[in-house]
Amino acid sequence: MSRQITEKEKGKIKISVRNLVEFILREGDIDNRRGRGYSPEAMQEGSRIHRKIQRSMGPCYHAEVPLSIAIDEGDYVLVVEGRADGICIEDTEGLQEITHADNFNHIEITDSMRVTIDEIKGVYMNLDMLDAPVGVHLAQAKCYAYIYALQHALCTIDVQMTYCNLDTEERKYFRESCPFDELSEWFGRVILEYKKWADFQFAWRELRQASIKKLQFPYAYRKGQKELAAGVYRTICRGKNLFIQAPTGAGKTISTVFPAVKAVGEGLADKIFYLTAKTVTGTVAREAFELLRKEGCQAKVIQITAKEKLCKCEETDCNPVYCPYAKGHYDRVNDAVFSLLQKEDIFTREVLLEQAEEYRVCPFELCLDVATWVDDIICDYNYVFDPNVYLKRFFAEGVKGDYIFLVDEAHNLVERSREMYSASIYKEDFLAVKKLIRQYDAKLAADFDKCNRILLDYKRECERYVIYENIGTLVFALMRLASRLDEFLQKRPEFPEQKEVTEFYLNLRNFMNIHELVDERYVIYAEHTTEQGAARGGRERFRLKLYCVDPSHNLQERLDRGNATIFFSATLLPIQYYKNLLSTKRDNYAVYAETAFSEEQRLLLFARDVSSRYTRRNRTEYARIADYVGAVAGGKKGNYMIFFPSYKMMEEVCEVFLEKYGDAFACAVQQSGMREEQREEFLALFSAEASAGREESLIAFCVLGGIFGEGIDLKNEQLIGAVIVGTGLPQVGNEREILQNYYEARLGQGFDYAYRYPGMNKVLQAAGRVIRTTEDVGVIALLDERFLQSDYRGLFPREWEQREICTVDTAGELVKRFWER
Repeated sequence: MSRQITEKEKGKIKISVRNLVEFILREGDIDNRRGRGYSPEAMQEGSRIHRKIQRSMGPCYHAEVPLSIAIDEGDYVLVVEGRADGICIEDTEGLQEITHADNFNHIEITDSMRVTIDEIKGVYMNLDMLDAPVGVHLAQAKCYAYIYALQHALCTIDVQMTYCNLDTEERKYFRESCPFDELSEWFGRVILEYKKWADFQFAWRELRQASIKKLQFPYAYRKGQKELAAGVYRTICRGKNLFIQAPTGAGKTISTVFPAVKAVGEGLADKIFYLTAKTVTGTVAREAFELLRKEGCQAKVIQITAKEKLCKCEETDCNPVYCPYAKGHYDRVNDAVFSLLQKEDIFTREVLLEQAEEYRVCPFELCLDVATWVDDIICDYNYVFDPNVYLKRFFAEGVKGDYIFLVDEAHNLVERSREMYSASIYKEDFLAVKKLIRQYDAKLAADFDKCNRILLDYKRECERYVIYENIGTLVFALMRLASRLDEFLQKRPEFPEQKEVTEFYLNLRNFMNIHELVDERYVIYAEHTTEQGAARGGRERFRLKLYCVDPSHNLQERLDRGNATIFFSATLLPIQYYKNLLSTKRDNYAVYAETAFSEEQRLLLFARDVSSRYTRRNRTEYARIADYVGAVAGGKKGNYMIFFPSYKMMEEVCEVFLEKYGDAFACAVQQSGMREEQREEFLALFSAEASAGREESLIAFCVLGGIFGEGIDLKNEQLIGAVIVGTGLPQVGNEREILQNYYEARLGQGFDYAYRYPGMNKVLQAAGRVIRTTEDVGVIALLDERFLQSDYRGLFPREWEQREICTVDTAGELVKRFWER
């Protein structure tokens, strides 16, 4: 006998006020001529201004008021929620003062009280150019007004839009009075238009959850794999972070994806972000999700492709004049998205391009919109962490989402996040753009001059590099310049030099925004640099950089938007180093996964009579390295990679090797700045077909930490050996010195954090190219006597316990015996 579902048991579909109005009410063109930096709203950068305005509004003003409304849609409840920037309650007859101290939720609104919903927007534009509030901004305020008026039985409620220029802090107000009947009718139309989307979301979620309940692990568990998957699931249940050292062969991708999907099925999250550093790892992740779909899991999956790879135009110039897909994009895109959701579950680049062509919309923006409705998003780190690129539809408001973050190849996130949260300006750029501007605006050119003079003073006092505690004078001048330049671009959307000026402006805005983040985890420094490349001709430039030395705080702020995070990599050693740099939490979990590979699959050689130290780099040492390569590759015909700490050393050793062994081996050499087709040609040399056509072994000379040092998957006979020359220490430079000094002062581990740990990671990655499957067999030789020191031995993975120490005279015999065995 069936029973009626109670209100409490009904499923909920949630959407924020901002996302609702921006989604339903958007219209018109994509137009980058206004750019990100001088778009009407600067949400992230405006948080400081929000707080300042809120504090100045008097005792009747209540800031950051949470509001929500639950609308019964039959099978489910639609919850619209958000935070009103401010609600001002004044007693017009002066009988009662409503202050911050009152219990806001229990204020009884009387006929003598005037209620105003205040929506604050921080903007960069000149407020004189703003004649009326932006439509979606006003719509947000009206949503809050409707919810509050409904819940307090108000016949009328006021709405105020407060705009504040982020540079000058000048304010402009727009105020109107809204009868409740009109608000109710307007809000009803918005909800009615959204209903089909909520219906789809609810129906799909029901289907997805039911399918996950029955889902089983798709393989027989390898050794340790079930425990790893269980550890991931427990971490998600507890809402924690987990760091996994997962050696090749641990099955880390499916062992993290499967428990995350099961956690979604148990209602512990609603969406999975699988974050990668490279396209190839994203492809592996997509295959894992597709495998679970074949096992019965109903899930929609998208792999976000970079704009440049999706754009249908020769240049990514996103405005209605240049791009036909930008014109009227927002008028058509919702129909394109809804149609696509009905007919596809896996959203590949090809699927998105075909749909974009049919509806004449931007394929990249279509991709991002589809991501809103899918269950599993595979994307680059940037789309979650980068302050310029992150997906604002998921993370802009600071509201915690029901997300699980799976961070693959997490060792890459350290340097990537330092780049994301750092920013630079160059003195020479100010001069160059000033020359472009002065013909149009002499006063603006004078602002460029002022900034240039301050940078010139910095330059004069800089020999190698200078660290600054404070750059307040420059920042004030930059703020003035940015404000004037913003106004200039607003008034002159098209002129011949627009592209160069806009690029400068956006970089300047990024510098100012990053400056807002500067704290004790940053180092501000200036240096002389030499920029390489044909376009620049090796010219000298003077740079001022906001360097994010410790990115953990910025990363944690984004991780806090989700429920749990799983960091995993085959080279996450030492794990405490990564725990310190990728998260501020002190209760993070860590686990060392077991590999399915046996130690008998490889020969691990450590040379004790050779080094890559600068003081030892000479022809004699290069000849010994060449002999080691000959000994390793002479044991069995096959393909070998030889990794070096720099292009220069690689080329010099290669020259010696060719003199001694050129006739005995086929050789290939990695080139600097290889294009995609050149990389593919290089890797094609390792294919079974290419190997069968050669009588001799292939020796491929490569660079540690380069494009062939990680992320490539050469299985079986494609690669049977790797020789790693040196400990991979990063090149000595100003930033490495700054890193070393910073971590020496704080942890007493300056050399480790700046050099040893990053270098050893490159070594471990290169060594991991050899054994990729349980059938693979190969030789790994580490050529540097420093590997025998205790400081390095302590960084070896557990799988390296069985190893041989050799000399150039004994290496060949050890290799021969290994292959015979």
